[in-house]
Amino acid sequence: MRRLLLVVWLGLISLAAGLVPGLLAGPAWAAFALPPLALMAWGWVMLERNWRSWRYAERADDLLISRGVLWHEETVVPYGRMQLVEVASGPVERHFGLASVQLHTAAAATDATIPGLDPAEAERLRDRLTELGEARSAGL
Repeated sequence: MRRLLLVVWLGLISLAAGLVPGLLAGPAWAAFALPPLALMAWGWVMLERNWRSWRYAERADDLLISRGVLWHEETVVPYGRMQLVEVASGPVERHFGLASVQLHTAAAATDATIPGLDPAEAERLRDRLTELGEARSAGL
């Protein structure tokens, strides 16, 4: 999904950057289309690396979310601190059969998202996390 958006937007920018100067100032000016095309090739590879870096693990007392290629970031959300777990899916995500699970806690810094899930897996995870959150917060 992100690769399609990358190709569409940078393809349009590349077309505009090469076509307009090429028609108005001469064919040599069409070289302005090369930087957006190079950025598209680099972005294609980086999106793959970024997508592969996302991980999540349901542990005994908390949910661990790990992501990042250059700057690795790990978020640990205790089940008892979860206030709201929701499944979100925009129009482009729905077209590609994807959904995201969003976790909300009292502290805004610990809100977390797990993107790119199959909708059935996202709903299963939401139900499981809600169940665990209710069980852990019952003693508070």
